[in-house]
Amino acid sequence: MSVIYFKYQAFDNQGNIKAGQLNAESQKDAIRILRSKKLTPIKLQESKEDGKAIRRGKISSNDLLDFTNGLCTLVEARVPLDKALRLLDGITESLAMKELVLNLLADVKEGKSLADAMELHSHVFSKMYVNIVRAGEEGGILHELLPDLAEFLETSAKTRQEIVAAMIYPIVLSLTGILSVLLLLVFVVPQFAAMFEDSGSEIPSSAAFLLNLSAFIQNYWLIFLVLFASAIFYWRRLDNDPSMKLRKDSFLLKLPLVGSLILYKECAVFSRTLGALLGAGIPLIRGLRVSKEVVVNSYLVKHLSDVEEDVRGGAGLGLSLEKTRVFPTLLHQLVTVGEESGRTSSILVKSAGTFDNFVRKQMSAIVSALQPALIIFLAIAVGGITITMLSAVFSMNAVEF
Repeated sequence: MSVIYFKYQAFDNQGNIKAGQLNAESQKDAIRILRSKKLTPIKLQESKEDGKAIRRGKISSNDLLDFTNGLCTLVEARVPLDKALRLLDGITESLAMKELVLNLLADVKEGKSLADAMELHSHVFSKMYVNIVRAGEEGGILHELLPDLAEFLETSAKTRQEIVAAMIYPIVLSLTGILSVLLLLVFVVPQFAAMFEDSGSEIPSSAAFLLNLSAFIQNYWLIFLVLFASAIFYWRRLDNDPSMKLRKDSFLLKLPLVGSLILYKECAVFSRTLGALLGAGIPLIRGLRVSKEVVVNSYLVKHLSDVEEDVRGGAGLGLSLEKTRVFPTLLHQLVTVGEESGRTSSILVKSAGTFDNFVRKQMSAIVSALQPALIIFLAIAVGGITITMLSAVFSMNAVEF
């Protein structure tokens, strides 16, 4: 059953005319929604343009988290699933989210499970999300699993926001420094060229270097721009070739500082996902298959595929992870302890928190060292250009004198 979009005009209790738009499964359903809002419809017209606008809308991670928290609260209160989805449709303010909720509601009314309905929207609900919901529905414990799922999404979003927030200042500072140097070289330094030519005196070598560099940038800036754009395009193009992407991701893991950050971030995502799936009662093999799909780095995915094959053959998860010689020692040691104690799920979730903390502390340390380094670089670059050109002017005046 598809969602239809309507424009309406209606009277409220005070006799005022209200106009707006809503989405519903049918005209009858639209009238029911208006009456539930204490509005008396006088005009109701299907609108295709509004539907297209909503479909173009993007569902953010915050929208998904709000939806999960709302569904968790309603399911815990033992509200029937169809009624819970209808209530969520009335609560959310995101038009794209409204459309999604109504589509889920329509599918559930047709007899599909919530997990099957969510699986049709893979751009919103990850395989991990769908598998946990399916496990909850099959075991009748959806009210127990949704709180953990909401916590998972919240923790992931918090970690992502912290990393982005930590990088904002260094990026802004870097862009400011590069822009300042370019402005000096393109607009300020050339002003000195005419002065030196009029004086007829010999230009100091340092000032001559800056003048030549300025002329080179002005004449060939378009080539620099094309080369920069080409480099970005080629870097992204590598992802289209599996073998090149594998080499690229392997190279990234070997980079100093950056490589360890990528490794521990991916380990945190993998551990938290697998821990959540195992905690939901999903078998280890199925959990591994889903968990490796949330890992971005293809080099790690390749080794996780080897781990899955080893586990399928009867090997322990901890030993299989150790065999790859790629993942941190802490991960396979903790997993081994978890397997021996029967607490693999909880230990994986805790290890994910440990990896997240490592990433946060490492990012904090890098940013703390990067900020003064960038400031010093900016001061040296701008100050060096200024001092070099002024020194050349002063030496020219001294010769004339």
